[in-house]
Amino acid sequence: MYKFGGVLVILVSSITTIYAQSPSNEDNDTASGKTFLPGITVSTSADASAEGLSPPYAGGQVARGGRAGILGTNDNMDTPFSITSYTNELIQDRQARSVGDVLQNDPSVRVARGFGNFQESYFIRGFILGSDDVAFNGLFSLLPRQYIATELFERVEVMRGASAFLTGANPGGGGIGGAINLLPKRAPNEPLTRLTTHVGSGWHHNVGVDVARRFGPDQKIGIRFNGAYRGGGTAVDKEGVQTGLAAVGLDWRGDKLRLSADIGWQDNRLKRTRTNVTLGSGITGSPRLPDPTTNFAQPWSYSNESDIFGTLRGEYDINAYLTAWAAYGLRRTDEKNSLANFTLADRDTGDGYATRFDNTRKDNVDTGEIGIRGKFSTGPIDHRVVIAGSYFENERKNAYAWDFFNQLNTNIFSPVSWEKPDFSSSAFRGNNLSSPGLTGRTRLLSFAIGDTVSILEDRILLTAGFRHQNLRTESYAYDTEAKSPAYDRNRISPSVSAVYKINKQFSIYGNYIEGLTQGDTAPGTAINSGQVLAPYVSKQKEIGAKYDGGHIGATIALFTTTKPRSIIDADNVFTSSGRDRHRGVELGIYGEVIRGLRLLGGATWLDAKQRSTGDVTTDGQRVIGVPSFQASMGADWDIPGLQGVTFDSRVVHTGSSYANDVNTVKVAGWTRLDLGLRYLTEFRGHLVTLRGRVDNVTNRKHWASVGGYPGQGYLVAGMPRTFVVSASIDY
Repeated sequence: MYKFGGVLVILVSSITTIYAQSPSNEDNDTASGKTFLPGITVSTSADASAEGLSPPYAGGQVARGGRAGILGTNDNMDTPFSITSYTNELIQDRQARSVGDVLQNDPSVRVARGFGNFQESYFIRGFILGSDDVAFNGLFSLLPRQYIATELFERVEVMRGASAFLTGANPGGGGIGGAINLLPKRAPNEPLTRLTTHVGSGWHHNVGVDVARRFGPDQKIGIRFNGAYRGGGTAVDKEGVQTGLAAVGLDWRGDKLRLSADIGWQDNRLKRTRTNVTLGSGITGSPRLPDPTTNFAQPWSYSNESDIFGTLRGEYDINAYLTAWAAYGLRRTDEKNSLANFTLADRDTGDGYATRFDNTRKDNVDTGEIGIRGKFSTGPIDHRVVIAGSYFENERKNAYAWDFFNQLNTNIFSPVSWEKPDFSSSAFRGNNLSSPGLTGRTRLLSFAIGDTVSILEDRILLTAGFRHQNLRTESYAYDTEAKSPAYDRNRISPSVSAVYKINKQFSIYGNYIEGLTQGDTAPGTAINSGQVLAPYVSKQKEIGAKYDGGHIGATIALFTTTKPRSIIDADNVFTSSGRDRHRGVELGIYGEVIRGLRLLGGATWLDAKQRSTGDVTTDGQRVIGVPSFQASMGADWDIPGLQGVTFDSRVVHTGSSYANDVNTVKVAGWTRLDLGLRYLTEFRGHLVTLRGRVDNVTNRKHWASVGGYPGQGYLVAGMPRTFVVSASIDY
């Protein structure tokens, strides 16, 4: 496919597209003053669910509600948790290419990078969630492990806070601070054929096609196909990327039975991508930054990942009061990379070195869930009961070679390119790179039951429940595949919560909920590399308030969460030590403040401290990579007198943070400005959308993130000024 490197990429469409709102929102959108051209009327579900998608809120950038795990999709005002569902309209208008691009709009989330490679990871309330722990339609770890293109999903749902009762234990060690769920695309009621092309910095180009049809009596059968290719460079010198993908979504809507299925493929190839910057032991103070376009990666470095995934889901109405469902999903992943991560030895001169690290990996993921929901009344009290069970298994195969002592001297400001070195006899090795061996297996089993009680005509909602979980992790030694003693324990995770709706505009809520995740895996730099620590139990308390003014919504949440922590100790052993306590306040705003002006954003204050570490140098210090303050605010403005023309802007601010657990290396905060312009018109009966965008308008030098893996304080240089222009046409 890549031989056709001239052709191009992206995009995208979806059920609720930009100027094609569902009937439930037509009144709001007309009142907003937006000028709508002929589009697609959408009324469909993102899965085999009678609930369907939560309708867009005024302005179309977020939905009115989202999915709270096994409790299903609910309106925000009825939900005792903090949830934001970002729509496909926002995804398209911001020309987002990945989940991380979408979450730049979220004030409680910051995008980072996984350890040693180019995986997206996300700080949610200051806790790390890896992209391989993102859920797809409620099932964990099904979409590509390191990078998820936006063509593969309809919406991004962010549920902030611990969620063991709601979603089950997170298999990869994340999920303490929140969960991310992506909703699949489904065929809308009207035919859809959309072609999108774009070109951007570094002559990055892409072409995408989005086709959907419904068939049969009452259009019960739907099919939707998305295909895309991306290729070219980036705004960073000599970086290269190629991404190909194809996805098919099917659904059948009967009177009592609803079925859906997804199958997809993504192949993502990175060439000479700028690496993480590891700080040498002698560095104190904030490291200087290179020019934003400087590429200090070695010319032979690359990272390739290919994924195939699929899901099946069914829902059946047993009667008017009971609905049962079942789902199954799988992912098969092949990864191969040759890396040369940079270690900075002198922050003033920029001197440092790179070492070759090669890695191959295979993942086999199988997961599923079954459940039943019921509703009944006991006198004046209404009940909504849910019972569910889930299963998850991931078998991991891995091999590596690391030539730590063969250091390639270079400089972050004036990089030195080396020929690809052969591995020396002193290189560390594990398994065969051409045939990686079994290194780990994770199995999760759970059973959950919950009841939501509503009284006083739904003004008071009380929810209580628990999830019984069995976590089993197995580790196998490199080369010999000798099995270490398995970790196999059970845990009950409770939750209680309440919502009080003061009136139609205001509600207050509170919750106590726990998180349960697999313990962190020791990185390759530790003596006990590959060892999985015991699962982490976190405890969260939260209170908040929500406002819905019809066209403008706002939220505030106050929370505290504690979690066991992990470090590499003085003996180079990866171990659990003490706990992290995160206290914070979140503010959010969304909707249409005045006619033609839409806002989306907010701010988060975080007090993330290390506690009970047993070490006076770390006890009470701030957690690596977590700022005390961060904020995002975006505005969309329909320019008066220019029909179909909209200007958008976004400011993203991240405060300073620390790159080590003793807080001697402080990394400066940063503020970034992004601007965009779009024009919607009609050409010969076809809807045409033209978009242009510039991110980091001022070309601000900044360290975009600090860390992204527990106990690690590596840095990632922010992207330079980046532009993209695109055109899409609906046939």
